[in-house]
Amino acid sequence: MTAPPGLCFSGRVSVGGVEILAPVSLEVPAGRWTCLLGASGVGKSTLLQCFAGLGDGLVLEGTARASDGGALQGRVAMMAQADLLMPWLSVRENVMLGARLRGLRGDVARAEELLRRVGLEALAGRRPRALSGGQRQRAALARTLYEDRPVVLLDEPFSALDVATRARMQELAAEVLRGRTVLHVTHDPAEAARLGERVFVLTGQGLSEVAVEAPEPIPRAPDTGETLAVTGRLTRLLLDAA
Repeated sequence: MTAPPGLCFSGRVSVGGVEILAPVSLEVPAGRWTCLLGASGVGKSTLLQCFAGLGDGLVLEGTARASDGGALQGRVAMMAQADLLMPWLSVRENVMLGARLRGLRGDVARAEELLRRVGLEALAGRRPRALSGGQRQRAALARTLYEDRPVVLLDEPFSALDVATRARMQELAAEVLRGRTVLHVTHDPAEAARLGERVFVLTGQGLSEVAVEAPEPIPRAPDTGETLAVTGRLTRLLLDAA
């Protein structure tokens, strides 16, 4: 993998003339895991979509670019809130969907290894309708990791998982995506405190960074004093902004 770029955003976003993301500036450092928190509707997912190059009628007045000046197209993998699994494909085929869309032969061994690691190896041949919500989310995570991109955008990637499974998937993602540029939208302060090397809170008043002073690498233990302190600060910021 080539060195991943950072991400730079500056501007505002509207749809049909209605502002859905107020003017903000964000610098996402290269090769690190950045978490973005904020209330629903404040524009977090919109910001991810700008980097992913998705349309949906979005009008960006400003820039969403890679820090190295190169195109983001072809270097970004995104996991949206909806799992977006194709109902006519098996779980295994869904993991390899990106390769199929690019006209390439999928790497079955790699797909099956990722499904093993997310705990779905026994369900690889099933259709998505046979999976629970949490299983579908893990399949979508496996598909995102399969893409092997230097920039990864995650939109609430663990929200449908129980506590123990969520912790294991956080650990897997942190391992596989180490050294990549990750921008992770979450509503969970504890998740941001565990995974974020940089942490930002987005409100209607703008964007602010929260200092993370935990020395251990991610994923941090959820019950250390440093992790709990960051969780508390983030929770207080979100309460004050509500």
